Amino acid sequence: MVLDDLDWRLMNDWQRGLPLVSHPFEVIADGFGVEESDIISRLKGLLTSGAISRIGATCRPNTLAASTLAAISVPEHRLEDIAALINEEEGVNHSYLREDAWNIWFVATGPTRAFVDETLARISRRSGLQVLDLRLIQPFNVDLGFSLDGAGTRPEPKEVQDDIVLEDGDIEIVQALSNGLKPEETPFATLAHSMGRSEEDVLGRIRELAQAGMLSRIGLIVRHRSLGWRSNAMCVFNIPKEEITARGRALTDVPGVTLCYERRPIEGIWPYTLYCMIHGRSRSEALDVLSFARVHAQLTGYDYKVLFSTRCFKQKGALIAREGAAS
Repeated sequence: MVLDDLDWRLMNDWQRGLPLVSHPFEVIADGFGVEESDIISRLKGLLTSGAISRIGATCRPNTLAASTLAAISVPEHRLEDIAALINEEEGVNHSYLREDAWNIWFVATGPTRAFVDETLARISRRSGLQVLDLRLIQPFNVDLGFSLDGAGTRPEPKEVQDDIVLEDGDIEIVQALSNGLKPEETPFATLAHSMGRSEEDVLGRIRELAQAGMLSRIGLIVRHRSLGWRSNAMCVFNIPKEEITARGRALTDVPGVTLCYERRPIEGIWPYTLYCMIHGRSRSEALDVLSFARVHAQLTGYDYKVLFSTRCFKQKGALIAREGAAS
């Protein structure tokens, strides 16, 4: 794909903070000194080329819906079949091949924890293989938006307001944002019309959900592998429980660390509790970030693994509500 400077600036600057107004792309265009139609045309091109996967929102894990990270150890000769089996599942929104004995990793999402549990059980039953259920305990950074210009800056994460009162239709709105907005002049009006609601009403609810921290971010969801960030490593550390919070917070300060969270270990099988993702344009770049991160977060004395991803099987928005069941 051929991208010019404005394409890169658009993707870099608008991974979050999409203007929650009737004409969001007009506001973006004004900032770049171009016409609204130019921004819309570019967004269509970025979607078609695969540079971005959608224009929408990411939902903070386990707030409006349930999710988990899972792993399965698949023999080489069964990789294609098992990957296809996993990707058939409605709730699987990301799946990758990684360099480890536990080699297929995927995220399972759904409207309830029971739905996610059933997804994992079905995959295990159909494959005949054990599935590790690595549940989220504590998020430190789940934004995943990261700088394409090397600045490495990100906003402070919003605290989730547990006292927010959800209204009828909120989950339907979030599912629509997870699926993606259309690159057109009034995307929120189109979304609202599909729900039989007014644009003003829907925008008001999106603002409330974003302010409450239910939405991690709203903007362009880039496909970093398509843009050159192909050496992506999931780094896992076996950290004493009492040190995880301090080490996790320190990791989020490191440019190049794009996700960080604590997950439940599996006794006797998978002892790792602290995870981070590093996105690099080369393996050496990613390993350099990891070396700095281990020193900065005082992790040099702990057991760890680096699992580079070698293939992306599936990437789409999360399942918040099943079709026809949102309310």
